[in-house]
Amino acid sequence: MTTFVDRVELHVAAGNGGHGCASVHREKFKPLGGPDGGNGGRGGDVILVVDQSVTTLLDYHHSPHRKAGNGAPGAGDNRSGKDGQDLILPVPDGTVVLDKQGNVLADLVGQGTTFIAGQGGRGGLGNAALASARRKAPGFALLGEPGEFRDIVMELKTVADVALVGYPSAGKSSLISVLSAAKPKIADYPFTTLVPNLGVVTAGSTVYTIADVPGLIPGASQGKGLGLEFLRHVERCSVLVHVLDTATLESDRDPVSDLDVIEAELRQYGGLDDRPRIVVLNKIDIPDGQDLADMIRPDLEARGYQVFEVSAVARTGLKELSFALAGIIGAARAAKPKEEATRIVIRPKAVDDAGFTVTLGDDGLYRVRGEKPERWVKQTDFNNDEAVGYLADRLNRLGVEDALLKAGARSGDGVAIGSEENAVVFDWEPSMAAGAEMLGRRGEDHRLDAPRPAAVRRRDRDAERDEADTEFEKFKPF
Repeated sequence: MTTFVDRVELHVAAGNGGHGCASVHREKFKPLGGPDGGNGGRGGDVILVVDQSVTTLLDYHHSPHRKAGNGAPGAGDNRSGKDGQDLILPVPDGTVVLDKQGNVLADLVGQGTTFIAGQGGRGGLGNAALASARRKAPGFALLGEPGEFRDIVMELKTVADVALVGYPSAGKSSLISVLSAAKPKIADYPFTTLVPNLGVVTAGSTVYTIADVPGLIPGASQGKGLGLEFLRHVERCSVLVHVLDTATLESDRDPVSDLDVIEAELRQYGGLDDRPRIVVLNKIDIPDGQDLADMIRPDLEARGYQVFEVSAVARTGLKELSFALAGIIGAARAAKPKEEATRIVIRPKAVDDAGFTVTLGDDGLYRVRGEKPERWVKQTDFNNDEAVGYLADRLNRLGVEDALLKAGARSGDGVAIGSEENAVVFDWEPSMAAGAEMLGRRGEDHRLDAPRPAAVRRRDRDAERDEADTEFEKFKPF
């Protein structure tokens, strides 16, 4: 059964915004109390958060579809809908988030680091928020914006100071088990280690982490064996430790050729040339192993490697190795630039940026793309003529009609707003953009401005007098 997963594809869906409410305030003797529809609630976000207690992406391997809560719709009496609940997804330290094309969206390192993987939709405005001096009684409300849906890929790159690399059964798991409190599986057959193991080592005042990467073989960088799957776990390390088997039973192998093969694979994988290397000659407790170590050590030192002879079984040479690693790691940490304070990068839009584009597609449709037009279309109830007219006014004020005219659009031409997969297509009529000709002065109720008939005024006056007499009777002295 799979217990460790370091790469998953996740399908996240943020919550939809709640619809706005179209409502009119109703009260005794006040039949036209004005609009009082509340706004819809915001949809919940999908948020990735680094949690040190999480070490694998296994949960997302079994449940790759995650959705946040939807916002509640607005209601009358100016009651806004409740915001949707955010969905918090804990991920391991060192998780890299990519899109389907392989572009890096976020590199999550450090406890509490967050990334919004899916943005919740905005709540629609109620007719109370849409009211203005010109539009006193809107008979419509805006729909909630759909939440963002995104397919992402998450890869785990182990955050460790030291990476142990080498052939299968070179003794990496045994070495990490005696240097730290880690308890990896240890056996005498190749590819015993199927997942990276992480241990913590204390050497004097320095505490560092060490990772045991599953065994590499020739062709690992092209996907042979387990190498390609786990080579990413050495990318964040400060030191590479080559663990060489000086007691191998395979006649076609020797420690020096093993080192050359692993170095070739690391070069082909790329990005690791600047990491310091240490060579560990393991299994010197075996007589032949010690003889071979004595024979090849001068050659390795001539290449510039710092060489340590150890025995994980007899526990010899471990103290010198751990303190040497601590010294290199301490120097690497001191050389790192101090983290600068968070800076806000402001990228102003160009002065000629209209916020949308109009292009003529191969299918003969004029396509309008832009954040505002596409969002406005999603928020429009096309079953309500008044809402459609309001959309036409907004597009006209943004300059869409002028841009269509400049692009050569004529009355009756097809116009699509949105992506090709989910566009709203209509036959364009220039007069619709202004909107006033289609619905008159939309959103206005002339009953609110017209003088009341005498009979209605007399009825209201009598009702107010009766109400005042009733209040007086309550407080009349005996």
